Amino acid sequence: MEAVVLILIVLVCFNTVLKQTYHKPWWVISLAAVCALFVALVWQYAIEQSKSQLHDWLNNQQLMLDTAVVLSVEVVIQMAYCLLATHLMYTGKVRKRTLYIYKALRWFPGILIFPVLFHLETMLMFTLTGMDFKTIAYGLAAVVLVAIVALTWLVRWLIPEKELRLEIFFLSNALIAVLGVIATVNGRTAAVGISEVNWTALAGIVGLTLLFALIGFIIYQVYPRGTVGRTRGIRHIEPEGYVPKESE
Repeated sequence: MEAVVLILIVLVCFNTVLKQTYHKPWWVISLAAVCALFVALVWQYAIEQSKSQLHDWLNNQQLMLDTAVVLSVEVVIQMAYCLLATHLMYTGKVRKRTLYIYKALRWFPGILIFPVLFHLETMLMFTLTGMDFKTIAYGLAAVVLVAIVALTWLVRWLIPEKELRLEIFFLSNALIAVLGVIATVNGRTAAVGISEVNWTALAGIVGLTLLFALIGFIIYQVYPRGTVGRTRGIRHIEPEGYVPKESE
């Protein structure tokens, strides 16, 4: 379990940095300052934790299920950003509502980075025994401030292609989703096997599948391919206008 949590921490930090490569420098610095301020302010709560308490949290099935919900929500949001950004790269017609949703998803920094920073601060205080807690907290805050800005520039320099960064961001979130499921199960069987078939439930699934297939077929026949979406409220915008730029 500890290994899975460690991999999740690394992936969350990587995703946070990778997402910032699509923003302007002032936004990256602002986010780094917020994260550093968070580390500097929560040190009094970090010193109240213990290794045994953290171990109990990792083995608490209900807590892990609640954590998996938050993790899943963030993964869905970040994947939606990847898909929408890809759509805007290769289309010239887009609704205003779609553009607003894209901007909202783009400016969403993620919330998993904050519990990760809290965990790192707690573990650092366990490691650096004998040092003043406030000194450790302020030192880590300074490291976080510099690291986010420096790593954002480094990732942008190593991977200059925006499309490639977007693909990596999508795959990284998919990996987080898989690891979240593994951490939630935690060695237990997620579902109890049964020897009988629930024919009512099976019939319901088959019926819903056929119903929505019929609806899709009717929509396809009424609106031939290439005509769906040509309604009022769509404006024409050049595709390159929506490609995330390094200066944005």
